Amino acid sequence: MSEYLVLIYQNEAGMKDADPAMMGKMMQEHIDFAENNGKALRGGNALEPTTSATTLRRDGSGKLVVTDGAFAETKEALGGYYLIEASDLDEAIAIACQVPAPSGGVEVRPIRVFD
Repeated sequence: MSEYLVLIYQNEAGMKDADPAMMGKMMQEHIDFAENNGKALRGGNALEPTTSATTLRRDGSGKLVVTDGAFAETKEALGGYYLIEASDLDEAIAIACQVPAPSGGVEVRPIRVFD
């Protein structure tokens, strides 16, 4: 078995303005996803908006620069993730297809194993 990170991207502006009924529906969909895929789930969480992020990068001289906010400005931002275990990429994709992502997309990435 291998581990995969399922990254959930969303339109933050759309989520900020979502009404309580829509948020409740989305939360229920995530609860249903967790119940339907409990054997494969190893972890997961929602993330605060990119406005709460802090980015660390090295400048040309190698000095660490710390800035408020996310580094890249995009329409869709990383909003949460699931860590899953699957026998192969096809199974991981089949699980990821069930992740609720009404205003964005889902990315599946294998976890690198170092020997």
